[in-house]
Amino acid sequence: MDLQASEFDRLLFFEHARKTAEATYNTNPLDADNLTRWGGALLELSQFQSFPDSKKMIQDAISKLEEALLVDPKKHETLWCLGNAHTSYAFLTPDQEEAKVYFDKAAVYFQQAVDEDPGNELYKKSLEVADKAPQLHEEIHNRDRAQQALGTSGPSTSSGTKRT
Repeated sequence: MDLQASEFDRLLFFEHARKTAEATYNTNPLDADNLTRWGGALLELSQFQSFPDSKKMIQDAISKLEEALLVDPKKHETLWCLGNAHTSYAFLTPDQEEAKVYFDKAAVYFQQAVDEDPGNELYKKSLEVADKAPQLHEEIHNRDRAQQALGTSGPSTSSGTKRT
């Protein structure tokens, strides 16, 4: 994986945040702020992983964030992070119906974050974008399927042309 310097710095930053949060968890497992930082770090780190590892890391992030909500159910930062985690997971899910379940969960968490902190413009924008995410998902995956079809049918068509 070829990382630019700024990407590498990001990777190091979030890996350090993950390790620090894990160590803090061992001494204080009921710290909702720490669990949110841990989940957020895992979510950021998932962007540097292979496809299956990324999905696993997002699932781990969701687990930490849900644990934080058990401690503080109205923590808007955690709700917003959960919305992002479910959105990320949905985009990595090729099946439209399965992805929709995650997009719907994301919208619920974004709405809850807005409800807890109504003045937060980022939360409002996230909720607005969440409404458009399923359509974007469909466009991306349709384009990918079309490119795969062209990639697999291209050589057989050209070799068929060469034979005639």
